Amino acid sequence: MRVSEQTAYPWVTLGLVAVSIFASVGGAGCGRPSVDTIRVAVAGPMTGDQSKQGTDLKNGVELAVTDWNEKGGVLGKRIELLVGDDQHDPKQAVAIANKFVNSGVVGVVGHWNSSASIPASEVYHGANISMITPASTNPQVTDRGYTNVFRVCGRDDQQGKVAAEFVVTQLKAKRVAVLHDKTTYGQGLADEFKKSLNASGGGRVEVVYYSGITQGDKDFRGVLTTVASKKPDVYFFGGIYPEGGLLVKQAREVGLKAPMVSGDGVIDPVFVQIAGEAAEGTYLTFSPDTTKLPTAQEVLKKYRARYGEPGPYSFYAYDAAQVLLRAIQSAGTTDGSKISQAIHISRYDGITGRLQFDSKGDLLTTQYVVWITKNGTFEEFWAPSGT
Repeated sequence: MRVSEQTAYPWVTLGLVAVSIFASVGGAGCGRPSVDTIRVAVAGPMTGDQSKQGTDLKNGVELAVTDWNEKGGVLGKRIELLVGDDQHDPKQAVAIANKFVNSGVVGVVGHWNSSASIPASEVYHGANISMITPASTNPQVTDRGYTNVFRVCGRDDQQGKVAAEFVVTQLKAKRVAVLHDKTTYGQGLADEFKKSLNASGGGRVEVVYYSGITQGDKDFRGVLTTVASKKPDVYFFGGIYPEGGLLVKQAREVGLKAPMVSGDGVIDPVFVQIAGEAAEGTYLTFSPDTTKLPTAQEVLKKYRARYGEPGPYSFYAYDAAQVLLRAIQSAGTTDGSKISQAIHISRYDGITGRLQFDSKGDLLTTQYVVWITKNGTFEEFWAPSGT
């Protein structure tokens, strides 16, 4: 039996993983763990327009927990996985974080959105619980000096720089429009792109338009008509695939022919489903294709057998869970401070590469490349020099 993203059941057993679902703030409670179990958690948007990403995270963590439970668990105890639905809402993320703390979790993989990870991490910091986000790229996630907060992905100041270099050196753009969805992630990425564009362009690139759209809206033809009137060579979007797909589709409708460049929040098959043929030729920054790495093949086979094709961040979630569980085992305790210390000194060769952290909780080594949407799928297109 597999939990769907819309499940109504508070407790579901999947193989050797017991999963508690917090569908909402008022969802099922689950008390404290028994003496024979250790609780960890995963959180993300499990329902709503971004539920694909939350499900991808849940699946990756669940698979890692299954691997450990099949080998006897951690510290000789069975691992219990709690799943929280933050609905990519900051307030809901805080409520889920408090629910996790009260339920006795010893570590959290999540959240997906930076706007959820940052406020939730305040709760985890106060409770001394390690948090590893697989996908939140805003610099503030790790720039606040919290020793219990980590990420196994890159940062927006890194991918914004790569996107700007690509726009300047490869697309030879002189006029650029910049849009964002007004979220912590979307506006943060757009601002980092704009900042790097000014540096990379050396004054030769003009930002002809800069504005935000509202996440959740469905009609962007008005703003796109204005963008088209500025005659940009490229337009950049900081945001997620629901709005990204509508933007490129509606851009065609208003006669805006410039290509869209965006970030990791858009690189998902749902983007193509929404945009249709208009998705062709869109450029997106993301890491190199992890499914092609030799280190990924065994887990890829297991993942496909259980869930189907992995999402962009499924393996990041799997690796984050592995880092957390290895740290608990290495620390020999569920004490939060010691688990965080173990993560800081850990070095794990995961599916996504070498996972080793600096003092902030960022990876020592990350890599972004540019992908292109082609024939209804995504292909690696360009990598910065030196990568």
